[in-house]
Amino acid sequence: MKAMVFESIGGPLFESEVTEPKPEKGELLIEVHMASVNPADYKVRQGLYAGASKLKMPHISGRDFSGVVLDIGEGVDDFTFGDEVFGVLEAGREGTYAEYVCEKSDLICKKPKFLTHEEASALALTGLTAIVSLKEAAKLKAREKVLIHGGAGGVGSYAIQYAKHIGAIVVTTASQHNHNYLSELGADQIIDYNLTNFWEQVSDCDVVFDTVGFSVHEHSYSVLKSGGRLVYIAPQPENFSPPRQDVEIIRPKVGRSRDYLEQIIELAKSKKVIPPEIEIFGLADALVAQDKISTGHVRGKLILKAK
Repeated sequence: MKAMVFESIGGPLFESEVTEPKPEKGELLIEVHMASVNPADYKVRQGLYAGASKLKMPHISGRDFSGVVLDIGEGVDDFTFGDEVFGVLEAGREGTYAEYVCEKSDLICKKPKFLTHEEASALALTGLTAIVSLKEAAKLKAREKVLIHGGAGGVGSYAIQYAKHIGAIVVTTASQHNHNYLSELGADQIIDYNLTNFWEQVSDCDVVFDTVGFSVHEHSYSVLKSGGRLVYIAPQPENFSPPRQDVEIIRPKVGRSRDYLEQIIELAKSKKVIPPEIEIFGLADALVAQDKISTGHVRGKLILKAK
């Protein structure tokens, strides 16, 4: 099968013929139609995550996808050939920048007809991350104030809508050309990080959700009220020590579960959370897509069309 791989840390992505996977017991073989591009993809390739030296080469990137069931492993009785499905690979696994992928059936969900393949792949890991971060890690409540960094990105745009669904007051950061987009998603206050320091524009936050990291993370402590929660999914500055002891600092564990995917479906069906803006690339242009997402200035989601 065709797949986009890299053969060394820091090396380029390129198209290669690799062995088609076969489903083991409890697994599905899925023909990938759309694969999501996430910031984690280029970070793994650049060796920015722990364990990069242990990657088996050549390595196929990608974590979430939408596609069609082609084969069914022993013991799977809740899917049939031809089912349209979507999901996120088990934590620690990658391999969706390819024509086919195998995964445990209990991590996969049937795709509803009202979502296209690109929409389903765009909502999978972004929705999972936002729900785990805000609902389970931050325990965000109605009428609490939350600052969401990087509101125009895939996770950020989902988080804005999910926080409004909870009933929170939502503040976010974004460049000026994304302000109308984020207002339509429900943001109550939008801070242009190119014109002002966010820590001078907002205070007394109950929760900060940091999807950007580094210096943004460092300055986020000053906007929290005592007892507030800082939830982060992007790196802290090197050798960083938290400046406050009266706030809770949380790095969420974004586990995989069909239950989360079903929540994503229900939120999309009720239009509480709609799919983000989507830009589609061919599978062979995966390196271009990764280079674009590495700039940190992408609105919505970048998706690879594999089928």
